[in-house]
Amino acid sequence: MSKKWMKMAAVTLLTASALTGLTACGSSGDSDGGKKDSDGTVDKSETLTIDVYDGLANYMGMQKGWFAKIVKDKFNIEMNIIAPNVAGNGDALYQTRTAAGDLGDLIIADNGQQYNELVKGGLLYDASDLYKNMEHMNKFDEAVQHTNKDQEGIYGFPTMVSSLKPTDVSEGLDLNYGAYIRWDLYGQANYPEIKTLEDMLPVLKTMQEAEPETESGKKVYGFSLFGDWDGNMMGAGKQLAALYGYDELGFVLAKADGSDYQGILDDDSEYMRAMKLYFDANQMGLVDPESTTQNYDTLFSKFQDGQVLFSWWPWLGQTAYNNTENVNNGKGFMLAPIQDQKIFSYGANVYGGTQFIGIGSKAEQPERIAELIDWLYSPEGALANTSDTQGSAGIEGLTWKMNDDGLPELTDFGKKALIDGEADMPEEYGGGTYKDGVSTLNISTILAIDNNPDNGFPYNYTLWETFQKENTNALKEDWAKHMDNADTTVEYLEKADQITVAPGASYVAPEDSSEIATLRNQVKSTVVEYSWKMVFAKDEAEFNSLKKELQDTAKGLGYEDVLKVDMENAKDQNSQREAVVAEFK
Repeated sequence: MSKKWMKMAAVTLLTASALTGLTACGSSGDSDGGKKDSDGTVDKSETLTIDVYDGLANYMGMQKGWFAKIVKDKFNIEMNIIAPNVAGNGDALYQTRTAAGDLGDLIIADNGQQYNELVKGGLLYDASDLYKNMEHMNKFDEAVQHTNKDQEGIYGFPTMVSSLKPTDVSEGLDLNYGAYIRWDLYGQANYPEIKTLEDMLPVLKTMQEAEPETESGKKVYGFSLFGDWDGNMMGAGKQLAALYGYDELGFVLAKADGSDYQGILDDDSEYMRAMKLYFDANQMGLVDPESTTQNYDTLFSKFQDGQVLFSWWPWLGQTAYNNTENVNNGKGFMLAPIQDQKIFSYGANVYGGTQFIGIGSKAEQPERIAELIDWLYSPEGALANTSDTQGSAGIEGLTWKMNDDGLPELTDFGKKALIDGEADMPEEYGGGTYKDGVSTLNISTILAIDNNPDNGFPYNYTLWETFQKENTNALKEDWAKHMDNADTTVEYLEKADQITVAPGASYVAPEDSSEIATLRNQVKSTVVEYSWKMVFAKDEAEFNSLKKELQDTAKGLGYEDVLKVDMENAKDQNSQREAVVAEFK
């Protein structure tokens, strides 16, 4: 089995055993510490509804389904998810709630500027005393201490903690990024050579002509975009830069190995290259005209229906479309063989990822929320908390079990739920569909490729020997035949020397000064606005005119001042990566 694994968390149902009670004392905030039972444990007799501010969530409202039932049964807690990604203007939502002094009871946000300003603003609860009794979180103390190294308390808990080396690929069978295409239609086109990213366009056009409509009668496009994840730039632009080893840091694209740094508005930047590619694609009729108004959920449904031919991530195209029926018929998304690609890979973060989990200072019963957080770092909690994009191994005894050989394997129900994406849950597990009941937190607490200490197998079910033996189909066999007989995407990329690993240093950029923050906000809105206009420009003359107007306008708004800060941060990030590699040889 490959040592490099896919970034998909696996899930199992938990037992109903209660965690050891956590006691609150000496912490900031207005909480009364909560009621205790006579034995000193936390009183959970009354249902506690908590607001969860989640900067990564793609769902807004009450958590429902089987994950909600697990949390209710174990902790008598119900979670109301507040998602800036869904709310529309996420920045405005964040600013409004922080200005009111109450972001949420449980907070998942960026471990950088947001973390620092939330601590300074008194919006996070000092969980120092609670942390002493967090038996699962304590196992990752080095990462916890690093996250809080500049504070006088424990205000945040790191996510995606890992025991791997920082130079190890952290993802799995697939990297987080890649050019995933409808391999069956690529095959119908006789597997044309793709020397570089731009060569993808005529290939996608040929594929579109081969299947112009889905079985449901919907028009098929090469690209379908969405704006939910736009930030300092148009999100779809950054995704293509990752195919050549770049990741974003503010307005900088920094190569994983520290060999290159680009301002996104440079004429020859990978970002501008992406804008031109999408423009050219639109001129060819390859871009979905609904891209400007749709969200991620709408996009996912289109992938399920077969309306889109290109996916930036395996966990979009493959998760949505590669069900059992399709793959057995040789249909589905697989990595395209772009000859000059050098795909960005996240090295394992020894100090955790770029988000943190914290308790809001206005939380009424922080010790109950601390129990929930601690459980998320237990083996059963890490398995239970997954998102629809990351996948899940499900519930032991229902979707998976240990076989007679002592190996974990999916059940028939599990294959329907996890691979086909359609399964109705029994009432005893909360009813509804499996997919609708997954955790909407959209955050991994423990890296899914780490081994579960309870059984010695990875949390990620796709790494199980039983899964890999059974996971053969017409699609995978045809892909392997044309991809150097590789069993997995990562194996192929390793053979081809097409991975660029960014060592996992858990770098966090320092907080912007008020002046830079103001400039950044006005510049990034301009970048995003003009980027979308450039993609849908009527002709190349208008594209070039909009590009120059963007560059001139952004510079007038202070782009170069912000870029200077981001460039310094990008180089500091690389220095930290070099240091952590030296420390964890």
